[in-house]
Amino acid sequence: MATKHEQILQYIDKLPIGEKISVRQIAKAMTVSEGTAYRAIKEAENKGYVSTIERVGTIRIERKKKENIEKLTFAEVVNIVDGQVLGGRTGLHKTLNKFVIGAMKLEAMMRYTEAGNLLIVGNRTQAHELALKAGAAVLITGGFDSEEHVKKLADKLELPVISTSYDTFTVATMINRAIYDQLIKKEIILVEDILTPLADTYYLKTSDKVSKWHEFNQKTTHSRYPVVDQNLKIQGMVTSKDILGQNMEVSIDKIMTKHPMTVNGKTSVASTAHTMVWEGIEVLPVANDANRLEGIISRQDVLKALQMNQRQPQVGETIDDIVTNQMVLMQGKPKGEEVYSCEVTPQMTNHLGTISYGVFTTIVADAANRILRSYKKGDLVVENMSIYFIKPVQMESTLEIFPKILEVGRKFGKVDVEVFNEGILVGKAMMMCQLIDRN
Repeated sequence: MATKHEQILQYIDKLPIGEKISVRQIAKAMTVSEGTAYRAIKEAENKGYVSTIERVGTIRIERKKKENIEKLTFAEVVNIVDGQVLGGRTGLHKTLNKFVIGAMKLEAMMRYTEAGNLLIVGNRTQAHELALKAGAAVLITGGFDSEEHVKKLADKLELPVISTSYDTFTVATMINRAIYDQLIKKEIILVEDILTPLADTYYLKTSDKVSKWHEFNQKTTHSRYPVVDQNLKIQGMVTSKDILGQNMEVSIDKIMTKHPMTVNGKTSVASTAHTMVWEGIEVLPVANDANRLEGIISRQDVLKALQMNQRQPQVGETIDDIVTNQMVLMQGKPKGEEVYSCEVTPQMTNHLGTISYGVFTTIVADAANRILRSYKKGDLVVENMSIYFIKPVQMESTLEIFPKILEVGRKFGKVDVEVFNEGILVGKAMMMCQLIDRN
């Protein structure tokens, strides 16, 4: 049976898109305390189907799909630009396809303005009206208001008219930055993106017998299953080793491994891969914040996701991408003696104008990864990195990176990395990696 907290989340999820929500309203409808209602609304906001907007309130919005994450809702735009909603509040849940800057004549402006757009413009009432009729929302810059008939039209068409005190250029930069950040997030695969959901997960209850494990084993050929109580809270894991030699009537809770490692759906797959390799785990239960089972994730799932992500095109460039793109292999060196050059760009420096510590670690890790991959195909998980020293390096300097393999085995590799600038040693580090074969 679902807990009261889950019942509230289900109730919120079934509310119409665009409906306003309040703590008092939810508490009254579900006969719970306002504290319980508040916690449920906050979780719904974290899950992405509720949004709280200053001076407007909390509204039910459409839950965004993963492939649509680069699109912002108008509700999010209000928060980004610290805006005020003048009209069309019921349309705040809608997403914008692109934004148009209205810095041209009216006729030309309308040629670029389509349904689903956001027109960014100053106090040009006619432009506000025409944009709404074209199916676009309006963002008025400079803190200007709009005419009453425009606000009524916005309410009728359910298209927001928003006012912000920022200028047009600043607003466009802020929205562009938000979209760009979403694109970067899109590249990062989370456990919730690849897990086997609860509906498809085989799990045992603490009250089940060993015979139930054998029944599942014959049906699925798997040997590892999470164990839960009557509220689906994770209590343990049971494997073929636990079952070996046990009587069919023995209760699962007597032989299971208690307090198993779990992973949250919001954890990155890369972090999960490290945990699974380091601990030698084949299957991890996925739990929510209340330790309730949400599904499972296997080592195979993780490896497939990492391999697929390596083949994806770049859509949002992180600082790591900027650094690794600067790394160039210097020609004329024999195998095993690769040397890389890297120019220190302004983005790679700290506030003093010298190379940042984080960028240096990225250079070391990338050089070590590249030389290990030339010896052994597969995936790498960084186990340990020791940086012995790093000297200040000015921007626009060219670094020479010398990675050297100290040891390489079937399952691990150890690399020493030395970094030079104009013939002077400016950094030295050592990295150890776990090597994973691609099966």
